[in-house]
Amino acid sequence: MLEDKGVETMFGYPGGAVIPIYDEILGSSVRHILTRHEQCAAHMADGYARATGRPGVCLATSGPGATNLVTGVGTAYADSIPMIALTGQVGTGSMGLGAFQEVDAFSLMMPVTKYNYRVLDLNQLPFAITQGWKLCQEGRPGPVHIDLPVDQMNAEIDESLLYQDYSPKERFDDLSQIYRAVSWIRESRRPVILAGGGAISSGCSEEVIKLAELIGAPVVTPLMGIGIMPYEHPLYLGPLGMHGRVRSLTAMKETDLVIAIGSKFSDRTYSAHTRMGSCCRVIQIDIDSAVFDKHDNTSVNILCDAKKGLDAILQCLTSDDRPEWRARIAELRSRCDCTCSDDSTPIIPQRVMSEINALIDDDTVITTDVGQNQMWAMHYLRIKRPRQLISSGSFGTMGFGLPSALGVKAALPEKNVMTITGDGGLLMVVQELATAVSEDLPVTICLLNNGWLGMVKQWQKLFWNEHYCGTKLRADPDFVKLAESFGAEGIRVDRPSEIRESLIRARECGKACIVEIMVDPEEDCLPMLPSNPTIPMVRGRCVF
Repeated sequence: MLEDKGVETMFGYPGGAVIPIYDEILGSSVRHILTRHEQCAAHMADGYARATGRPGVCLATSGPGATNLVTGVGTAYADSIPMIALTGQVGTGSMGLGAFQEVDAFSLMMPVTKYNYRVLDLNQLPFAITQGWKLCQEGRPGPVHIDLPVDQMNAEIDESLLYQDYSPKERFDDLSQIYRAVSWIRESRRPVILAGGGAISSGCSEEVIKLAELIGAPVVTPLMGIGIMPYEHPLYLGPLGMHGRVRSLTAMKETDLVIAIGSKFSDRTYSAHTRMGSCCRVIQIDIDSAVFDKHDNTSVNILCDAKKGLDAILQCLTSDDRPEWRARIAELRSRCDCTCSDDSTPIIPQRVMSEINALIDDDTVITTDVGQNQMWAMHYLRIKRPRQLISSGSFGTMGFGLPSALGVKAALPEKNVMTITGDGGLLMVVQELATAVSEDLPVTICLLNNGWLGMVKQWQKLFWNEHYCGTKLRADPDFVKLAESFGAEGIRVDRPSEIRESLIRARECGKACIVEIMVDPEEDCLPMLPSNPTIPMVRGRCVF
């Protein structure tokens, strides 16, 4: 059934309860990538899905295999990524009896999946696969979990059942407020477009750019929306939020209308510091009504796919350039030049990002881990298109960087894939270097090594009187030797002048390669908006 749906690759780790499935994989056209940990199987499927827009598929055995999968599935759920997560289960006659490697995976997965199935009768399998495949993509995307008892996987099925239609109910759209939204846009003098991950998922980059140019509105994004508009576009202001650009924050403070497209107003994007004025109106286009009205402003809510909603609005609008507002946006953009030629040592991460920018082209895809490395990438990288920057947003999962990059490389072998990570995140999943080597997935691992759990240390430094507890990474390994022990390549960089050459060498070596860059442990990722609204913003080298 997965073959019929076009699945070419799946990521997994076997065990007794899924041996029947693995026996079938052996004779199928599906490429199985053996990971070294089940969590990473889910992250690889996640990266595969984010890079392509198609569902990623991962497979784990019962008990600890299923529980290890949960973090990766939760990561996909938090960012609305389509995924099919398959888990083995003890036989139906043994359920609830404390059998070997038994766990109630159905209940465990329920809070972190869009839909959940347990196949107690093999005749239910076609329904679960067919409907789950559609549900993980339709509406607001998300992971679907299917629990597979081993006795049912060993049973026989009437093959005619595999081809029956089990379509879910059609989703309800509500575009009744389109004309009111158009009226608000016409009345606005200082509109801002806030485009999030939903805009990326719906594939509406062209429509966002067209709307921005038509009405002279700047575009700001949360982390998940980066790439919806090219970095160089004169109307793109960059990321908004805790570590976003001050110019984006300024535009949000001055706007009289926010057009939110596929953005859920999460606490990292929308807070007391970034909140627009009380007189500002909000037009929100989203496929999920649960994200509406998370603010206190007067709003119009349009329930539909972002692309469909934008098409409806664009049909009703004519050009209205707003020259004064456009001039203001140009002024804000002119205050920031996020290039860095600092030759000091230890190396500052901003210089690393500048060197990476020199290598980014249309054939480049970058994933990140979570922490300071992620925020420096968000702030400084000049991303050109949707799905070019892939990162764990709402769940903030350390260890996401390397396995997601391997998932991207499996999906898009012709692309140059790089992950930006820290020593803390990489050590959580470093065993996947074995996967990279054995499965011939050459990715560049840009390791910003500062010897700390940098983001937590930064909080302790700025807001907890430098009380550093549990954040110093003592006994870090020699990452170059570690890479070589897996059969990968390793390069250590101590001077800024070595960065670009080392990254090029890694990209061209034909293997997975760690480029370990020794960065300044005292460099903080700024600006930073504290969670406490009474504490002012902490500014840094680049304040706009």
